[in-house]
Amino acid sequence: MDRSLSRRQPGFGMRGSGGRGRIFGIVQSVVLIAFWLAVCATLASAQTPPAGLLPGEQADTAVSKPVEVDPTADDQAIAGRIQRILRSTNWFQNPAVSVRDGVVFLEGGTDTQEHRRWAGTLAQNTEGTVAVVNRIEVDANLGSTFGRAGSEFVTIYRQAVQAWPWLLLAAVILLVTWGLARLVGLFARMFFARRVPSSLLQSVIVAAFSIPIYLLGIYFVLQVAGLTRLALTVLGGTGLIGIIVGFAFRDIAENFLASILLSVRNPFSTGDLIEVAGNTGIVQNLNMRTTVLLTLAGNYVQIPNAIVFKSTIVNFSSTASRRATFAVGIGYDSPTTKAQALIAGVLAQHPAVLDTPEPLVLVEELGEASVNLRIYYWFASATYSPAKINSALLRLTKEALQKGGIELPDPAREVVFPKGIPILRRDAASAPAAQPEGSDGEAEAEQERRPVSYGEGNLSNETREVAEQSDGKAPESSENLLKQ
Repeated sequence: MDRSLSRRQPGFGMRGSGGRGRIFGIVQSVVLIAFWLAVCATLASAQTPPAGLLPGEQADTAVSKPVEVDPTADDQAIAGRIQRILRSTNWFQNPAVSVRDGVVFLEGGTDTQEHRRWAGTLAQNTEGTVAVVNRIEVDANLGSTFGRAGSEFVTIYRQAVQAWPWLLLAAVILLVTWGLARLVGLFARMFFARRVPSSLLQSVIVAAFSIPIYLLGIYFVLQVAGLTRLALTVLGGTGLIGIIVGFAFRDIAENFLASILLSVRNPFSTGDLIEVAGNTGIVQNLNMRTTVLLTLAGNYVQIPNAIVFKSTIVNFSSTASRRATFAVGIGYDSPTTKAQALIAGVLAQHPAVLDTPEPLVLVEELGEASVNLRIYYWFASATYSPAKINSALLRLTKEALQKGGIELPDPAREVVFPKGIPILRRDAASAPAAQPEGSDGEAEAEQERRPVSYGEGNLSNETREVAEQSDGKAPESSENLLKQ
């Protein structure tokens, strides 16, 4: 197991390297945002006192029901009633009201748009009013603007002073919730430590136990503050946010889930030679996003985990031995059984070919110009290279067949000479001289009969050599979810 994964913080289980640390930071940010949301909602729950009242006084600026007057009152009675109400609020400068045929005309000035709308609502709800023409002007000079800003600042300050017990209680509740979530996460990690082998899956399980405790703490804070609707909105919004985030980061979530499943199932381990999605290489690590391979050409390849999980995986290192094959064509005039015996002798004498399962030399097909033989043999995959063994066996098979008098014909093809066949005469003096016995010809024949030639190296598996020669650092090597 990677040491970077074994040294974790207990509890919530997300303080690992790489992606797990980022997930823990996101959860902390969500908690802080929810806390400040509760604070702001608590401060905003009080109504802002309108201008003209003493500091600390509260006033309801909404007109909730019609203002009753005498049903037989004329326009003058309606205007007088509305004007007296406007003057009694001390919110308006020089208020004037006139009514003609039930249409109310409002004149004067005020400090805020809220008071102007309040006057229009008052006139509209007055019995006998047909329509309202609101001509009250809002004072927008610099002095009144700064005055209103100062009044608002004083109001906010007073509300903050009145709300500090709620803030203290919210902080205590969130602190207790955080400690309880850490404790539950610690017990969950201890319980699943031996039951779940994947460290990433352990962290996900711990988060599944810890995050609901955080959400319950936030809900309780909002309930105590009297924000029941906001509390339900927060809890209901988490599911909606999850759906939105799931669609927005679908590929990231898919790779994350695939990394969990791959780390649990372990179809390969670090150092295995695998083929997946058309790429063949040595497994370096499995992180939360990709699987990193080192190809036999010495290049690092990062494959998204979702593609790895959905693709066919060929693990060449999963068994101690594997089978390889090659084909040879002989002439129709050559004895097939003799060719099979010669090739079987080559396989039996080669040190890299295993005796069990036994090698096979089978007739595959009768071709147009040759009888094609298919040779099957087994070798130790962790020790020998398939490409090197194939080269050695093809070379030795050719030598044995030629020495045994077996014809190796070329594929049948038609050659056309439109101008006839040219005939060239060669003098005896220009013919190459026959090499005497014991010359370089015997040395070359001896080289051909060796199990390993100079060009084939030592037949060893090249994966170890490639891994040793690669000095580069694998991408995201600090995080590895695979077994070592």
